[in-house]
Amino acid sequence: MKNSIPNIKFNPAAKEHLEFEIVPIEKIARSKASHEHNPELPHQLKFYNFIFFTEGSGKHFVDFNWYPVQKNSLVYLTKEQINAFQFSDHLKGFCIIFTEDFFISSFSHLPKDFIVRLFNPQLFSPILQIPAASDFINYFDLLRKEYDATEPTYQKTILNSLFVILLSKAELIKQNQTFHINDSGKINLFQRFTNLIKNNFTQTRSAAFYAKELAVTYKYLNTICKKLINKTAKNVIDDFIILQAKRNLINSDIKSTALAYKLGFEDPTNFTKYFKKSTGLTPKAFKNLYNK
Repeated sequence: MKNSIPNIKFNPAAKEHLEFEIVPIEKIARSKASHEHNPELPHQLKFYNFIFFTEGSGKHFVDFNWYPVQKNSLVYLTKEQINAFQFSDHLKGFCIIFTEDFFISSFSHLPKDFIVRLFNPQLFSPILQIPAASDFINYFDLLRKEYDATEPTYQKTILNSLFVILLSKAELIKQNQTFHINDSGKINLFQRFTNLIKNNFTQTRSAAFYAKELAVTYKYLNTICKKLINKTAKNVIDDFIILQAKRNLINSDIKSTALAYKLGFEDPTNFTKYFKKSTGLTPKAFKNLYNK
């Protein structure tokens, strides 16, 4: 489909860095005319991306929502998310992009709940504001300096180590700025719930089914969801399905009837009603809106 939102794959300019790259936002803005896609229009990532804004203010688009950003804003973007820039003369910063393999090699030895917190858009906002006095900024400067170093000896090891420290610093800030969940058991249960949804949403949208698979009561699962994100278990299921529908609608030439069957709806009319109840638009109207 000519007007589909493009899938952006990891294609580093500096091949020696393999699965990790730091790109100035200004460079992306200057070269947007030469891109196959316009980065100011929605595009879907096939890699992980942290965007650290170092000057100015503006907005950034993440999964169909615009978020305000300013100096020292850190944007968390995981694979498959839709995002878009809003460039301006005064907005500057850097994209730290990396592959899933790099992510696994860098963070596999860290506690599981750390990984869950790091990339979980259901639990946390994709935007974290870094305090001006934080040593996160010092470690970010060290990471950039090492990335730009011409001496390759041990560079990958040093980059990995600095990157883990940098994100660990960010997670400490996140705990101080957001509702901090001390019970890792509740987080792990929620993560298992969302993983089950990913694997079973085309077969069932029943919260009772997921509670049974998790070996907890429906009431307890609801309680956990409300405590963590102030939504019911059914809301979590519906949000996931609607997001998948949106991504499919704008990133392929699939018709709403075919999409209804793909998402597990037996009747396309029910899917249209389900989608419109959540978004206020029919699937066709939503697709037209984002493909303009």
